[in-house]
Amino acid sequence: MTPLILPVNGVAPKIGPNCFIAPNATIVGQVEMGNDCSVWFSAVVRGDVNQIKIGNFVNIQDNATIHATYQKASTTIGNYVSIGHNAIVHGCSIHDHVLIGMGAIVMDHCIVESYSIVAAGAVVPANTHIKEGELWAGVPAKKIKDVSKELKEGEIERIANNYKMYSSWFESK
Repeated sequence: MTPLILPVNGVAPKIGPNCFIAPNATIVGQVEMGNDCSVWFSAVVRGDVNQIKIGNFVNIQDNATIHATYQKASTTIGNYVSIGHNAIVHGCSIHDHVLIGMGAIVMDHCIVESYSIVAAGAVVPANTHIKEGELWAGVPAKKIKDVSKELKEGEIERIANNYKMYSSWFESK
């Protein structure tokens, strides 16, 4: 089984070196992915209706969906970002060193600045601006607190680094 990587309207995804793409992941259309990324089992990165730009050392975990809105909202994901299992990142801008928790939803025209966390299960409504170093949770999501040094190192950085390690386990030797 190989990943489903397809062009849409003549535009094929561009995937940087040292990326792990799970055998049943899907990446289509206007997708630019940097180096050392991973797209896990059943995840979908769907650049069919607008562009998706993904930085370096990004992990898109199992069943996550990255999409955009036709003619209205592209999606940009910075470096060292973790997108948790079953999360939806849609038509928004995620800066560097961000954790999007499992099952979270980040909607169109949101901005999530660096060193922020969107908690598991949170729903971030369209046009929300999460400032640098904030933790947001709930439905709808609201700021809960500032991200501590312990959370930056123990969660944001740890998860990003671990997923690079996990992807190395799948390399053919």
